[in-house]
Amino acid sequence: MRSPLDLGFCPTRLAWLAERVGHAIEAQRIPGAVMLLARDGEIAFERAWGAQHPATGTPMASDSLFRLYSMSKPITSVAAMMLVERGVWSLDEPVHAYVPAFAGLQVGVEVPDPGAPDGRRLMLEPARRDMTLHDLLRHTAGLTYGIFEKSLVKDAYLAAGVDSRRQTNQQLLERLAKVPLAYQPGETWEYSRATDVLGALIERVTGRTLGTFLQEEILAPLGMTDTGFHVPASQQHRIAEPFANDPDSGEPIKVADACTPPTFEAGGSGLVSTAHDYLRFMQMLANGGMLDGVRLLSPHTVRWMTADHLGPIARGPHYLPGDGYGFGLGFAVRLADGGAAVSGSAGDYYWCGLAGTYAWCDPARRLIGLWMMQAPAQRHAYWALARNMTYAALLD
Repeated sequence: MRSPLDLGFCPTRLAWLAERVGHAIEAQRIPGAVMLLARDGEIAFERAWGAQHPATGTPMASDSLFRLYSMSKPITSVAAMMLVERGVWSLDEPVHAYVPAFAGLQVGVEVPDPGAPDGRRLMLEPARRDMTLHDLLRHTAGLTYGIFEKSLVKDAYLAAGVDSRRQTNQQLLERLAKVPLAYQPGETWEYSRATDVLGALIERVTGRTLGTFLQEEILAPLGMTDTGFHVPASQQHRIAEPFANDPDSGEPIKVADACTPPTFEAGGSGLVSTAHDYLRFMQMLANGGMLDGVRLLSPHTVRWMTADHLGPIARGPHYLPGDGYGFGLGFAVRLADGGAAVSGSAGDYYWCGLAGTYAWCDPARRLIGLWMMQAPAQRHAYWALARNMTYAALLD
């Protein structure tokens, strides 16, 4: 095993990173965290800090289990692209080829209406083109989430039960077909239920549940033995938990149930995993689609997924990738060395999760980073700290 110095990291500066996170634990800013840095396929830095379960004092461990939330999306996106490689479907196909109810969708446009309770009403206009599989992968399908921010379309989502955790994937499709789109397909990046729709479509074309397909085609082949849509009873003592209340707002912190097999196997938010398991997934991508002799994707497909697919397409009001980043097929993609508020390199790609998980790959630096915690409101600050101090420790 090579040392951090042999892998191009300054040990002193990695110690600064460890110390800074330790201070955050002592100050009760976050309950605990796990971080892995790998270079050239070898782990250069591995650390677990703080408490896995702050209420009991159980210490964080390198094999602690984390709710991935939206870090599920890259895995579902890889599943969709595996089906492209097998000729099952093509990205230019309309979604209504698989869900006929998605034909002829309409777009909701808010217009002033003095007679309405809040002074506005929803007018419907026809979609100018069909929603495609390509749109689902890059979040340009015109869909949204009902649970973030407010709008009349989002109100319609909530009224229709689109954001319910007690629906099946197929019920999700039925409900989405009855509510208006938030944007014209292909015209605006908007974070959305798009990856959940992909998961539901994977079920339709494969005849398997999403969980079964992911397990048989991705998780088991990659040796991701701790990843799935729930944690079995024998391993539930390893689940990382947040504080009971947020240290800033004092509000109770609510996170998804990780113990019960879900009705809704949400391709966009449902998985639980460990840092080491997710490192295997990221290393497969870094290797051009193969890990330990198992190939899931071709190198060309990985490059296709991790290239920018937005170009001049408009960014919605809350563009999560951030300045300096475009978006590929499941990942935010850095457009240049500069332009972003965090350290990185042109071509690096990442995605993250609501409860605080974050993963990135920097092909130019042969680097993979994993940051895992369950502290929703503190996530942005510690993602930036993890990235910036990682690059500060690089020697080449």
